[in-house]
Amino acid sequence: MNKFQNIPQLNAEAVLKRFGLRADKSLGQNFLQDDSVLEKIALTADIQEDDSVLEIGPGLGSLTRYLCVSAREVTAIELDMDMLAPLKSILSPYKNVRVIHGDILKTPISKLINTPDYLVVANIPYYITSAVIRHLLESEVKPRRMVLTIQKEVAERICAAAGDLSLLALSVQVYGKPSIAAKIPASAFHPAPKVDSAILRIDIYPEPLVPREMLKTFFKLTKAGFSQKRKTLRNSLASGLHVSTKESETMLTSSGIDFMRRAETLSIDEWQGLCNLNKKEDSHL
Repeated sequence: MNKFQNIPQLNAEAVLKRFGLRADKSLGQNFLQDDSVLEKIALTADIQEDDSVLEIGPGLGSLTRYLCVSAREVTAIELDMDMLAPLKSILSPYKNVRVIHGDILKTPISKLINTPDYLVVANIPYYITSAVIRHLLESEVKPRRMVLTIQKEVAERICAAAGDLSLLALSVQVYGKPSIAAKIPASAFHPAPKVDSAILRIDIYPEPLVPREMLKTFFKLTKAGFSQKRKTLRNSLASGLHVSTKESETMLTSSGIDFMRRAETLSIDEWQGLCNLNKKEDSHL
């Protein structure tokens, strides 16, 4: 028996009209309403009956309902005060959900959920994708899995392999393994965005690939390396770390890295090699 079969279809346009509301473009509101996609997201999250789930930006609660029938408890944090009335109305049949009005980027995760093995499942606004992911991965209480609906192009960038890595990809891949579970057409949303989306799943490692005590150095080096990504590593590191090109050249050569390479070509292991070299001599880090 499909546990989702009794969830009624939600027409976002009709619900908004009933409450006298419109999607707020400034908040990046695009309400996901395609039942097959909502089910796919819930299944991708692989939610167990005793799981706690954190949802960011539940909007009208279309996805929240699928989470409620899957998990032990759901905590949903919504920024838009206007969404609270329709959200609470739609979620009234579900007794295992807690709706919080707040800004995820200004709220410590530990204040929302204190279960160490929790999941994050969310359809997040495109414009805060990087900030939300960073906030979650750098929090004291990290999830074991994240399933996010984000812009397809950004999801592909996060999943890139060495040779085409961005700072965002490195920031995610040092903490977990990302994969794209499905592509979502713009027509699945109301109003339809101008780009397609994707379901991104990130399985968080028990420990980061870079030792915790070296993460600060890792991020300072990678941010410096990508600070002028069209330039060679020798020049971008020199500029980002405020050292001479001779010093950055020596640093790279000592790590066995060609100083004429660019930041996106380095693997996580190579960045860690740079960290190892600088962990004792990090006066500029």
